[in-house]
Amino acid sequence: MTGGQRKIALVVCLTTMLLAVLDQNIVSAVTVPIVRDLDPAHGIDRVPWLISAFALASTAALPLYGKLCDTLGARKVFLSAVAAFLVGSALCGAAQSMEQLIAFRALQGIGGGGLMSVTMVVIAQLKAAAPAEEGDAKGGKGGSGIGGLVAGAGMALGPVLGGVLADHADWRWVFYVNLPVGLAVLVAAAAVLKLPRHHGTRHRIDFLGAGLAAAFSTAVLLVTEWGGKEYAWGSPVVLGLIAASVLLLGLFLWRQATAAEPVLPLSLFRIPVLRISFALQALIGTALMGSMIYVIIYLQLVRGIAATNASLFLLPMAAGISVIGIVTGRLTARGWPQKTFVVTGTAVSAAAMGILATLSADTGLWVVGAALLLLGLGFGQLLGQLIQLTQESAPPRQLGVATTGIRFFQSLGGALGASLFGTVLARVYEAKGPGGSASRIAALSGEAHAQAIRAFVSSVDTVFACAAGAMLLALLLALRLRVPRP
Repeated sequence: MTGGQRKIALVVCLTTMLLAVLDQNIVSAVTVPIVRDLDPAHGIDRVPWLISAFALASTAALPLYGKLCDTLGARKVFLSAVAAFLVGSALCGAAQSMEQLIAFRALQGIGGGGLMSVTMVVIAQLKAAAPAEEGDAKGGKGGSGIGGLVAGAGMALGPVLGGVLADHADWRWVFYVNLPVGLAVLVAAAAVLKLPRHHGTRHRIDFLGAGLAAAFSTAVLLVTEWGGKEYAWGSPVVLGLIAASVLLLGLFLWRQATAAEPVLPLSLFRIPVLRISFALQALIGTALMGSMIYVIIYLQLVRGIAATNASLFLLPMAAGISVIGIVTGRLTARGWPQKTFVVTGTAVSAAAMGILATLSADTGLWVVGAALLLLGLGFGQLLGQLIQLTQESAPPRQLGVATTGIRFFQSLGGALGASLFGTVLARVYEAKGPGGSASRIAALSGEAHAQAIRAFVSSVDTVFACAAGAMLLALLLALRLRVPRP
């Protein structure tokens, strides 16, 4: 590829990543219009499935995407993932019932899971094929610093865009807006993207291993989604899912130890940098998901701020991610050790979570904005560095499975964090509130309303304290990183 083709391809990759992250976070802002249009009687009960269908499908497909990249080549897998995402988006926009929308959202998630992870593999191969001086100028191997910047900004801006579309357009445009951007990505990628082709030995794809990974991740996410909400933790359904998760994990590990070409080689866990990076990414996903969800809920329920305006409070976080992403990318290109940013990023993020854990019903809104800015400055140092460390530490022929592996742990961590934090919030509120669900706060009045607000603030503070604890644990792991010098 020429230098111009590589630049176009990099823009295509970054656009694809932004599209994937925006779509993953944008739907939460239009759930009410969707329910009002498709199923006003029972749609609210199906909203959790609408949100989780994408996460379930994308997480389950991640291990297979990595092996397909290493076997068939990243270009083919990238184009296929974008195409699947576009088909799913078109079907979601045309859905006529909640059941159809949930099914089409899962199809969209299969493509969406590949959009982020496979794009990271494509960027790494683009940088590896570039002249040495050009690769250094862009911030080192993998280009993950820029990728992390785009991903973090998309996480923060997704709810904002969703709120705007919900207020000024039909909810179906949340899905239709993907089509022109995605088609442009497909055309540009097909025209300029030229990556190494795989010749010689015919590789086997471990479909059984991929199926076991998908079944395990689905069972775990169902436990966290249903436990304590749809079913009691001690119910036969939840206990059965826990038992199935343990069994499936054992079968998956056995398959990876015995398969000729596993989808997630256990040899990767023998590399200390990869082992710690996988754990770090899971903890980061847990804390990040909790912070974004419950800041918005606090602003709406406690402070009475409308949904669209509440989502604007995530803009300081996006600004922090953008600024620190640029700074860390340039410093890394100048030789600053990556471990430095992993350590400082986890420390700053833990401090921001600690500030959020002190919120009260009358805390100045500028404090919330400042805490989110600090959170962005912390997470912005982490989003790209760990993926870049993973790509640099993985064997070249296992670049795909290593990259999708770290994304797999981040997705699982985010899903587990959102569900577990929700359980914590519900339990604390039940213990301190006036009775009933937190959803009834707006209908209360007088002293009951004041007591409910105090109980809910205490519940949210507990959630942020748990997130701060997760980041402190991540800090301890970051200090144990031993990154070999190039």
